[in-house]
Amino acid sequence: MMKSLILTRYLARQYAVWFMVFFLGLTGIIYLFEVAELLRRSSDLTEATLGIVLKMGSYKLPDTIEKILPFVVLFSGMFTFWRLTRSQELIVARAAGVSAWQFLAPALLVTLLFGGINVTILNPLGATLMAKYQQMEMKYLKRGAALELTGAGLWLRQEDSNRHYLLHADQVSLSPLTLKPVIVFIYDANDAYLGRIDAPSATLHDKTWELDNAWTNWENEQALFEDHLSLQTSLTLEKIQESMAQPNTISFWHLPRFIRAMKSVGLPPVRHELKLQALLAEPLLLCAMVFFAAAFSLRLNRRGGILNAMMAGMVVGSAIFSLNNVVTALGANQTLPVSLAAWAIPLVALVAGQTTLLYLEDG
Repeated sequence: MMKSLILTRYLARQYAVWFMVFFLGLTGIIYLFEVAELLRRSSDLTEATLGIVLKMGSYKLPDTIEKILPFVVLFSGMFTFWRLTRSQELIVARAAGVSAWQFLAPALLVTLLFGGINVTILNPLGATLMAKYQQMEMKYLKRGAALELTGAGLWLRQEDSNRHYLLHADQVSLSPLTLKPVIVFIYDANDAYLGRIDAPSATLHDKTWELDNAWTNWENEQALFEDHLSLQTSLTLEKIQESMAQPNTISFWHLPRFIRAMKSVGLPPVRHELKLQALLAEPLLLCAMVFFAAAFSLRLNRRGGILNAMMAGMVVGSAIFSLNNVVTALGANQTLPVSLAAWAIPLVALVAGQTTLLYLEDG
């Protein structure tokens, strides 16, 4: 029992160390690419200084890392098992009666621990930083509209060259997009308050908000009733949905509340439900990568070395990553049910990894 516990701790420590090595290495590489891309985008913008670009790159980094975490698990697992096999340690363990499934258990436990930390701690941190990144991106790299959904209804911001508008609605209906009831706060280019418009509804038609039975209240003037008002806008339904609070800017802990808020105002929360289910399924996907790592690296001395294993790992990892993106996109388009889109590839990958290892180890 004592020997088994010592071996478990040793294998877990080896895997955890190399996990952190690959994690930090890939993090550094990704940060350099993120900064390079931001420098390219801001090359003709004087406001976006180098310090701002570096800060934006660090804010976006956690969200990108979350996407490549399966590759970190795959490569760190392959390298760990390869080193243990090359140093004869796993061969000695096999001779002592320890099966591949037993010395795989510590790596699975550490992976589940990292997966839990990622979902419960790193994801909320990354969501906060990603929200700050998008604010800076809107300020320095983009100009346009943004949508904010809270428990108090829907807030929509838009601007043109002379005025800024802030729209609020308690309810939203689609086909066509209609805000009910709507309040439009009007500001000048310097954000000085000019007045407001109150109407029972505002309907979006051909980049124009159509308001019926509206009351216009200009600053220091008497309220004026209008049978019909038209407010020009550059928005479309697609732009509004794209600019809405993205799922990756919302913490795992806040997603259920945000989904309820979207439903309460009539917006479909498909992407946010999909993000929540994908986060819950992520530990299974990471465990599947551990099984594939073991299948590729435990018998390297018979199969041509680490280069072939790394290439095979990249192919498998890329295939799983691509399939997961395709199925997730089908779920976002409501072609597949949300639960199926989020859980299908992690479950299939887990079974495929176990089957591959079982075939190689037990014939």
